[in-house]
Amino acid sequence: GPGLATSRLLVNYAEPFRSQILDFLFTPGFGASLHILKVEIGGDAQSTDGTEPSHMHHEDDENYFRGYEWWLMKEAKKRNPNITLMSLPWAFPGWVGHGKNWPYDFPDITAAYVVNWILGAKQYHDLDIQYVGIWNERSYDSKYIKVLRNTLDKVGLTGVGIVAADGDWSIANSMLVDPYLTECVEAIGAHYPGTNSPEEALKTQKKLWASEDYSTFNDEVGGGCWARILNQNYVNGLMTATISWNLVASYYEDLPFSRDGLMTAEEPWSGNYVVESPIWITAHTTQFTQPGWTYLQTVGHLAQGGSYVALTDGKGNLTVVIETMTRDHSVCIRPPLPPFNVTSQNATFQLEGSFVSSLAELQVWRSQFNFKTKKSSFFEKLPPQKVQDPPTNNLFNGLFTIELAEDEVYTFTTITSGQKGSYPPSPPSARFPKVYKDDFNVRNPPFSEAPNFADQTGVFEYYVNMSDPGPHVFTLRQVVTERPVTWAADADQTISVVGDHQWGNLTVTCDVFMERVKTGGVFIAARVDKGGQSVRSARGVFFWVFADGTYKVTNDLAGQTVLAEGRSGTRAYGWHTLSLTVAGQYASGLLNGYPLWKNAVVLSPKSGWAAIGTASFEPAQFDNFAVVAEY
Repeated sequence: GPGLATSRLLVNYAEPFRSQILDFLFTPGFGASLHILKVEIGGDAQSTDGTEPSHMHHEDDENYFRGYEWWLMKEAKKRNPNITLMSLPWAFPGWVGHGKNWPYDFPDITAAYVVNWILGAKQYHDLDIQYVGIWNERSYDSKYIKVLRNTLDKVGLTGVGIVAADGDWSIANSMLVDPYLTECVEAIGAHYPGTNSPEEALKTQKKLWASEDYSTFNDEVGGGCWARILNQNYVNGLMTATISWNLVASYYEDLPFSRDGLMTAEEPWSGNYVVESPIWITAHTTQFTQPGWTYLQTVGHLAQGGSYVALTDGKGNLTVVIETMTRDHSVCIRPPLPPFNVTSQNATFQLEGSFVSSLAELQVWRSQFNFKTKKSSFFEKLPPQKVQDPPTNNLFNGLFTIELAEDEVYTFTTITSGQKGSYPPSPPSARFPKVYKDDFNVRNPPFSEAPNFADQTGVFEYYVNMSDPGPHVFTLRQVVTERPVTWAADADQTISVVGDHQWGNLTVTCDVFMERVKTGGVFIAARVDKGGQSVRSARGVFFWVFADGTYKVTNDLAGQTVLAEGRSGTRAYGWHTLSLTVAGQYASGLLNGYPLWKNAVVLSPKSGWAAIGTASFEPAQFDNFAVVAEY
């Protein structure tokens, strides 16, 4: 799933690279050939690596063209019309909570808000959302789940299944004593279950899903983690879906959970992307099965460690996936992994029943992680495996033995359409451009957000400023005006970062326009060192001006460490040009081209992003943003 602002930079890629990345993710029989796409229902709040905009910033506001999730779902669907679409809110706009940081006090309002999103997906984008969740990794509320089911049914969305509760397994206990709750929930979704599910969950007889899993750096240990859990989530926990957070690492590398995606695409400015091992590990399962296939009862652990699963479509097709990942080469970020041993072994498989009479051979695909030589090979097609040998002697029918080394993945299958898709190498990696400008003059923007700006608190959208006489008709506007209902650490200020985290010496310039009389405030910043869930404690050089005619310069987003302050004469409803220069240990600032303060001493941080933002959840506009930087 791509939620939590993790696909932020993907939309900025130029063609053909953007389409190539999407093909590696979604095109059947090419790369990861994903079966399920789970997206965030944007809630205007910091949800891990940034904020995603809501379809309803206010109670009387509806817009189904914000953000990039609609686009992403359509691109996935274009490539695989059968892909399953799911959605889950991480946060809600403040109005949903009616002044409380809690979405369940008015369950009918929250349910209507979520159902509007599902209706909008169909009405505006022809997208059928098949599953919807409750509230990411927070308490569930049985009454809310029942109200949500009822609200869905009332508008004809009887086919949309509820996944609950996207946290631990505890909802299973409630379901066992509440038959109506059980009726309302289609699948129990747990996050990072460590391949295990409790007896209570099995007793409900519902689908069990690892509705968020993996979340691991996508080097080869990450690929090993993914290989192990894709098999063992079913072998140990009977989970029939495993959803990777995240889909693709398309967010600034210095944000939390860097590169925890199935592949890496974090440089739209260069076009560089990297197809990492988890793409090919996924293919071992997804290219040779489909939703609707069933696991056979013969699944389990191999004698010397590792696991195997077998699946069929019930029409004569068979796919067997085997993994022999050793412990240290398959550690996931969470939960902790107990010790276990895997050694090389011979494994013998015996086909039974109709598979014996109908199959002469199986296609074979292999991945070998080679942690010693660093010469791994992924998703390699081997010669077919004969399973009638010799065909006249019934004694051997359906029997085959394979030699398994450590850290391997095999697929044996009747499906012949497997393919290791490829494109010419993407352009070489490059730094973010040192000179960067955006005047936001886009008449029909393809997305609501300006490229490369990664909102960390608040939402910054393209805006048409009809009342302006000319120079500032097209601007970027911060639009969130009250604190969202959220469990993550939103700052009290809004902030959007851009550029390179290694920028040390730079000049940032931007035109700013405050819309809140008396109490309004805006800033431009350099060397911003933190974002994502850590944004509250971000440090850097922040140059603020206020609608009461003052300015201040602080070393932190929270505004506690003041480096300089005084009168600026700034007011709301007028444009001002701010310019901030940081060189070595000194910073200085211009207002409307004239020096306002200089030689403020900045000992740390030494580098970070450039940024814009506001002093509170308030509307404000920005125009003619520019950076000139040195590395």
